[in-house]
Amino acid sequence: MHFSHSNEIWRDYPALVPAVLLAEGITTNVSVVSYLAKFNAIGESRLASHSEGELPEIQAWRRVFSSMGLKPTQYRCASESLLRRFRKEKSLPQLHPLIDLCNSVSLAYAIPIAIFDLAKISEYLEVQYATGEEIYLTFSGEVEHPERGEVIFADKSGRGHARRWTNRQSGYSAVCDATSTVLIVAEAMHSTAQKDMQGLTAALADALKLIWSSSPKTRILSKSTPRFEF
Repeated sequence: MHFSHSNEIWRDYPALVPAVLLAEGITTNVSVVSYLAKFNAIGESRLASHSEGELPEIQAWRRVFSSMGLKPTQYRCASESLLRRFRKEKSLPQLHPLIDLCNSVSLAYAIPIAIFDLAKISEYLEVQYATGEEIYLTFSGEVEHPERGEVIFADKSGRGHARRWTNRQSGYSAVCDATSTVLIVAEAMHSTAQKDMQGLTAALADALKLIWSSSPKTRILSKSTPRFEF
C-alpha cells in the first residue's frame, strides 16, 4: 500500500507540506486525558491573542479553499472548524481516544489532521482531483459523488475518503472501536510549515508510543519524495 499526492496537486500547490504516520495496535482501553489537557492548553493560549482566522496556518488554507472556488467561511479546513468550536465551547467532544488525541494536536498546531482506518482502504490512498465518479459515504450514511475537479482522498476502488481536501472525511473509513491500524495525514501550506510539521509529527509519534506502545512509521513528504509506502 502507499499514500501520495498526485502530480497535479504538487503542480498547483507547491507550498504543500504533508506528513504521514502509520500506527498499529490502536485500542480504546486507554486514557488520553493528560495529553488532551496539554495540547488543548496550547490551542487555548493561541486563541487568547488571535482568532482562528488570523492564524497563518488557517489563512493559508483559506487561500487554498478560495483557489478551489470555495467560500472559506462556508467550507473550512478541519483545524479551523476545531479551533472555532473550541473557542466557543472551551472543549471538544470525546469520540475515540485516537480521534480525541489527533483533534487536540490539530488544535495546538492549527494544522488539519485526518485519520483513516487502513482496513477500509483499497491498495492506496491518493490526494487527487476527482473525476466525479467516485463514491463518498457521509457519516449519516448518504452516498455522494464529489464534483469533478474537487480535491479528494481516493483509493483504487474509486471510493472517496475525504471531500474538499481538508474539509470533511468519509464515514466509511473513519476510526471506530474495531480500528487497529491507521494512517494519519497532516497537511499544511503556511510559510513555516516544514518546521511546524516536524514538531507536530514528533509530538504525535511520541504520544502514540506512550499511549499505545506503538512505534509509528513517519514521513514528511515533498514534491521530490511524494510517496509513502507501507
